[in-house]
Amino acid sequence: MDNQEQLRKIDHSSLKVNQLVIIGLNILAFVLNAPGLVMLTTLVMLLGALLGKPGFGLLYQAILKPAGIVKPVILLDHPQPHRFAQALGGLFMALGSIALLAGTPLLGWGLVWLVAGLAALNALAGFCVGCMLYYWLARLKAPGFTQTPPGGAFPGMRPDTKVFDA
Repeated sequence: MDNQEQLRKIDHSSLKVNQLVIIGLNILAFVLNAPGLVMLTTLVMLLGALLGKPGFGLLYQAILKPAGIVKPVILLDHPQPHRFAQALGGLFMALGSIALLAGTPLLGWGLVWLVAGLAALNALAGFCVGCMLYYWLARLKAPGFTQTPPGGAFPGMRPDTKVFDA
C-alpha cells in the first residue's frame, strides 16, 4: 500500500491543545517547584502515547471543541510520528522526574523545560521535532518506522493537506 494512501484525518487542534496544556503544566510545576505535577504530566503523556491519542486531548474533546472555543483543524497526516513524539516527550519528562526526585534539579528542570520548549515550537510554529526524528528514522530504515512525510512536506512540518468535510 502506498504511503500516501495510509494518511488519516488527524485533528491538529487536539494535538495543539495537548501541547499547550503540557507547556502550561510544566511552567506551573516549575513555578510551584512541584515534581509531582511533572510526574502527573509524564503519566498522561505516556498513557496518551500508549493509547495513540493526545494525552490531554480529552480537554479538547470534552470542553473546548463542544463549546466552540477551539475549532477543529483536520489534516491528512500520519498518526505514528505524533505518537512517537509524545512518547519521546514522555520519556524525557520521566527522566526529568527521576532527576528531580534524585536531587539534581538542574538536570530535572532542564529536561522539563526542553519538553516545554519543543511543545511550544510545535504549537506555535507547526514544527514537531519528534515527528522529524520519526521521519529521519524511517529514512534510515529503522525497524517500526515506516511512514514518510505527507505530500512531500518537510519532515516535522505540519502538512498542508486540509480536509474540509470535518
